[in-house]
Amino acid sequence: MGRKSSIMRRWMLNSIGFILALLVIFGTAFILSSRSYYYKSVEYSLSSRVDSVESVLNQMIASNPSALNFDSLARELVESFVDKEKLEMQVLGSNGAVIVSSTGFEPEKTVRSDYSKALLADDNRGTWSGKNQAGEHVMSMTLALRSSDGAVLGGIRYVTSMARVDRQIFMYFGLVVLVGVAVLFFMLMANSYLISSIVHPVAEINRAARQIALGDYDSRIVKKSDDEIGELCDTINYMAGEISDAERLKNDFISSVSHELRTPLTAIKGWAETMRQAGAWDVELTEKGLEVIAGEVERLSGIVEELLDFSRMQGGHLVMKFARSDVSAELGEAVVLFRDRASRESIELLYIEPENLPPVVCDHDRLKQVFINIIENAIKYSNPGGRIRIETADMGSHVQVVISDTGVGVAKDDLPNIKKKFYKANRSRPGSGIGLALADEIIRRHKGRLEIDSEEGIGTTVTITLPVAPNEDRSTVGF
Repeated sequence: MGRKSSIMRRWMLNSIGFILALLVIFGTAFILSSRSYYYKSVEYSLSSRVDSVESVLNQMIASNPSALNFDSLARELVESFVDKEKLEMQVLGSNGAVIVSSTGFEPEKTVRSDYSKALLADDNRGTWSGKNQAGEHVMSMTLALRSSDGAVLGGIRYVTSMARVDRQIFMYFGLVVLVGVAVLFFMLMANSYLISSIVHPVAEINRAARQIALGDYDSRIVKKSDDEIGELCDTINYMAGEISDAERLKNDFISSVSHELRTPLTAIKGWAETMRQAGAWDVELTEKGLEVIAGEVERLSGIVEELLDFSRMQGGHLVMKFARSDVSAELGEAVVLFRDRASRESIELLYIEPENLPPVVCDHDRLKQVFINIIENAIKYSNPGGRIRIETADMGSHVQVVISDTGVGVAKDDLPNIKKKFYKANRSRPGSGIGLALADEIIRRHKGRLEIDSEEGIGTTVTITLPVAPNEDRSTVGF
């Protein structure tokens, strides 16, 4: 639960924090740009008023400068001002103090900075924005007036309230906040859903993984989506299935090996007990018992050696000594070993001896071990009256050994797995289930291929393909 909370917290802090920062940046930029736009609009409106009055005053000053009475002119301008409801018009003296105002109220005593700015500006204008004596936010623009000889006469000021503009900007601010809250809420909901769609399946995967780790290989995860999480669920389920199959194969292997070991041990124990009870005078029985015991010991030795080879293969320590060799020699020796057994079990063993096969680079003992394993399997899975055919072929760059039988064959569903370790297509038959896996690994180390083609009830054909040795000698110790 702590981990889930940690993931949610980190995700929320990162995603929501990032979105919040973007909203603050863009919202601030929008508010500032809106404020600048409206303030510039008000300033432009005031500038238009100033332009109008400036042209009139300049004409009056230029036409009769000696007879100009600034005070009377100021009052005349104020009295003729018609937009008193929208703007306030003030006439300033040369010192910047308000002489008269269109509002009719007592003029302000404070000299604002717009007048001093106007005196210094090339266009005789200055702008100010702030709060007046009543505490109202206003903007003013002042036009400095000069006589024809350059003397300062005073100024004309237009003042407008910024309350409406400020309300508009505040409305935009509220709208930005509202949109930001809505976006954050939407992102919160979307992220919560997204996190739930990730965290909950991960928690389910974690639960299933713990169950699998505890040995419950039948535990599965319910796939709820076709995205990466769903793919991970499929992978975990596939892994659990593979582990379950491997566990079953391992148990079958242990059972098979135990049975394979118990059978000769039972025979040895039985004959030893029989010989002990019969006494030393029954020479014939003793000789037969010793013969059986020797055969069973040889069988045990073969099983143990196969297990050791398999262990070396699993650990990557299967040592091979390569040298140029004639495949027919190793194959012929393997065939000789099984002629008597095939005859006893009424199975025809037909070996078509090759002529002038090219040499291969191989490990003599390991290659012979592969041939023995394949021929033994052919006999083991053939019924009396069956037939085993062994032949070779020169394929130019490769040599092929084909061992086919008319035995029980392998089911179509079992065929893809027949070379896997521990796998047994027919559990009722003797064997450990590692012989073909070991044989396939040995042939692979020879840079060759071991292919099995089988049809249930018809028989099996095993094809071993080995590369022909190059002209130069390659007798080295490998792997």
